Amino acid sequence: MGIAVYAEQGVFFLFAAIAIAGALGTIYSQRVAHSMMSLIFTFMSVAGVFILLNAEFLAAIQILVYLASVGLVVLFGIMLTRRQIIEGDFE
Repeated sequence: MGIAVYAEQGVFFLFAAIAIAGALGTIYSQRVAHSMMSLIFTFMSVAGVFILLNAEFLAAIQILVYLASVGLVVLFGIMLTRRQIIEGDFE
């Protein structure tokens, strides 16, 4: 096994760690915008794993469908919903 195999495994573990951290951030985040950013990190790392598997088409579909359409719809929903401003938000 050469250095390329170890490098590929290292990159895979990096993408896996980012995906797990993003998923946990999506679940445990207090603010919806922070949760959305964590979800974007998760989607990007899954697309990176697809690229490692030589499935570039799936990676492109992952980015175009999930990040572009679902992400933008959720972001517009976040921005357009009215929320009462609580004094604790500024601390």
